[in-house]
Amino acid sequence: MSERERDQETGTETTGHEWDGIKELDTPLPRWWLWTFYATIVWGLGYTIAYPAWPMITEATSGALGYSSRAELSAIIEAHKASNAQVDDRIAAASFEDIRSDADLDSYAQSGGAAVFRTYCSQCHGAGAAGAVGYPNLIDDDWLWGGTEEEIAMTVRYGIRWETEDESRFSEMPAFGADEILVQAEIEAIVAHVQSLSDKADPNADGAALYADNCAACHGDEGLGDHDLGAPNLADAIWLYGGDAETLYETIYYSRAGAMPPWHDRLSESEIKQVSHYVHNLGGGE
Repeated sequence: MSERERDQETGTETTGHEWDGIKELDTPLPRWWLWTFYATIVWGLGYTIAYPAWPMITEATSGALGYSSRAELSAIIEAHKASNAQVDDRIAAASFEDIRSDADLDSYAQSGGAAVFRTYCSQCHGAGAAGAVGYPNLIDDDWLWGGTEEEIAMTVRYGIRWETEDESRFSEMPAFGADEILVQAEIEAIVAHVQSLSDKADPNADGAALYADNCAACHGDEGLGDHDLGAPNLADAIWLYGGDAETLYETIYYSRAGAMPPWHDRLSESEIKQVSHYVHNLGGGE
């Protein structure tokens, strides 16, 4: 490093740095640039005073102007709801038959139901409503509690096996093994019979008799299920938890009791009808 000196051609002082005979000028920044920079600092400080900015222990400073992005978003949502209030009221008061027969209501309910489904239902049933192990597929025309729009709406409104909801749908399968109702060999015989209902195994005479005594009351003599009880159809090769022998044994031994929360306290009547209409129109509705 050399000493600072003044450049003869420009009259500007150097920085004292030199590389291969090239010296660096210490040219001052333009005044307009400096004043702009200082102004941004002042503006930034003023912004942190006027608007929420500084993080504190539990929340950020609120700002002198009291602005809130949450409040702004809430106002936008409320304005949107107000603009759709008339059609929402019409859907809430209409029957599903009326919704289907009115092109405007049908289109609105289909779009609105898709939005409700993506927001509240897709986490369990999947973005395409194809479900997963333990979460029903809503597009396969196989329904535990019925697949009409009215029945779907009842399921959405009150939920399944929700202890705090009086109107929730309840059914209970015995834990045949855990409660020592049946022994291992008997459960295995029933598994073989149940698999034979969907042509996955040869008929089992012992299993058929045990099935008739322990299972037919809910699932039916032919294993076709019962919507009123939420009893699955065992003859259609559609399985909520799996239809292999090991999974069926586990189901019979421990039983299953999936639950779904009620939505009537979080969704409006119009939203419940919209999402029920949407799910029904996915292709699996009865």
